[in-house]
Amino acid sequence: MKEYTLQLTATPDSIDELGHVNNAVWVQWIQRVATAHWDAAAPQSHKDAYIWVVVRHEIDYLRALGPGESVTARTWVAEAPQGAKFERFMEFTGDDGRVHVRARTIWALLDKASGRPMRVTAEVVAPFLGG
Repeated sequence: MKEYTLQLTATPDSIDELGHVNNAVWVQWIQRVATAHWDAAAPQSHKDAYIWVVVRHEIDYLRALGPGESVTARTWVAEAPQGAKFERFMEFTGDDGRVHVRARTIWALLDKASGRPMRVTAEVVAPFLGG
């Protein structure tokens, strides 16, 4: 599987009243990492023709991340999608090697021009699968 990684650091506006990264910020980071992976791997013709929307997030918040602390986000696609849906996995690992957040997200592929869902073809998924 082709993985993508991105380093993220908790800024003051990421921190909630409990002194750690707010759960809503983790969702924003999931979106940022998924989008960055698409932008890095997909050919321009696909980026011009298609857009992804979130259908479902499953998130396990395992340990807090404090102000100024960093994580490495790692995302991958485990297998070819069925129909219009694309399953993506993520882990956010701290400098100590411990996972802070683990997520499984499901995205649907839309045709940009019509806004309608469309089947994820082998050509669209190819940059995200394999060694």
